[in-house]
Amino acid sequence: MKLVIGIFRPEKTNDVLEALYHADVRGFSMSRVQGHGGELERVETYRGTTVRMDLSEKVRLEVAVSDEFVEPTVSALREGARTGQVGDGKIMVLPLDQVMRIRTGEHDRGAVTPVSN
Repeated sequence: MKLVIGIFRPEKTNDVLEALYHADVRGFSMSRVQGHGGELERVETYRGTTVRMDLSEKVRLEVAVSDEFVEPTVSALREGARTGQVGDGKIMVLPLDQVMRIRTGEHDRGAVTPVSN
C-alpha cells in the first residue's frame, strides 16, 4: 500500500479529478496549500505598495492506494496536472504500514480499494 500525494496548480483541479475518475481511482482528500518551489519570484502591487509574492497557491491531493493502483494514480495525476511550465507541482509516493476503514474496521488493502454502498 502507498500514500500518493500530489501538489499541483489550482486551475488544474478539474483536469486532475477527471483523470483520476477515468483511472478508477476513488477516495481521496484534497486541500488548498501554499508553497514555494521552482517558480520565479513574482512582484505585485497591493494598495500602492510593491509586495514580493514568495508563496504560490497549490492544491494538495492525498490518496491511499493498493500497490496495483499506484501507477494508474501517478499517471492520472501527472496527466491531469501537467502544463509543461515551471510550477506544475510534485507527486510523492510513500509507503503505508497500515490503513483502517473506520466505518467497517477493514484493514489494509480492503480499506483502500473502492467500495460500493
